[in-house]
Amino acid sequence: MKKPVMIAFDYGQTIIDEHPVDFVRGTAEVMKYAAVNKFNKTPEEIQSISAQLKKELGNFKPGHDFGDYGEISNLAFQAFLYESQGIELSISYEEAELIFWDSAAWGKAAPGIEELLAYLHDNDIRTAVLSNNAYGQKALSSRINRILPNHHFEFILSTKDYLFRKPNRHIYELLLMKADLQAADVWYAGDSLINDVDGSRNAGLMPIWYTGASEKWEQTDRECLHIKHWHDLIDYLKELQ
Repeated sequence: MKKPVMIAFDYGQTIIDEHPVDFVRGTAEVMKYAAVNKFNKTPEEIQSISAQLKKELGNFKPGHDFGDYGEISNLAFQAFLYESQGIELSISYEEAELIFWDSAAWGKAAPGIEELLAYLHDNDIRTAVLSNNAYGQKALSSRINRILPNHHFEFILSTKDYLFRKPNRHIYELLLMKADLQAADVWYAGDSLINDVDGSRNAGLMPIWYTGASEKWEQTDRECLHIKHWHDLIDYLKELQ
């Protein structure tokens, strides 16, 4: 196997560990900016309504991957969620989504990712991010820049900005177009067997299944490189030199 020209990464539980997540806390912080709360809704009530709406949209399947369909904009979702409940915010929805995200899941670097990114940069292996994400590129980039300030990602793609989401091959083809590379030159690393491993392999990329930031993971016979710690990927790449 030859050394990759680029390794692209998933975001959550891959380069950034977002555990634990507290959606009610995030909603509570946003609702501090409620100029109008017509029905005196509590954060718990709003979050319960949010969960129900996501179920109706087919965008929330506990214990399963989300599936092969288009992405939902968090800005549009927030607008409907709050305004349908008689709530008017004194801040923009762009500001609200950052407050919610940072409050619900502050995030920290996955173990060893900073060392891996430094190694890749020093060895002329390009890097990028492709994330299934309801938050746009601006919000996602801001978060990654805060947690991984020394990264050298060439670009950061959020599926919120491009309609399609992993495992749909169209979003991987967009990644290749942005990188100006052929699929054989790119490895893709993520924690989801369906979205990341199956999705990238079906698009012709070399899949890396990373389980170092996951609370639990299943065994698989899928053809992929299984990495439990990012230091292991450094060792693997050194063997290719």
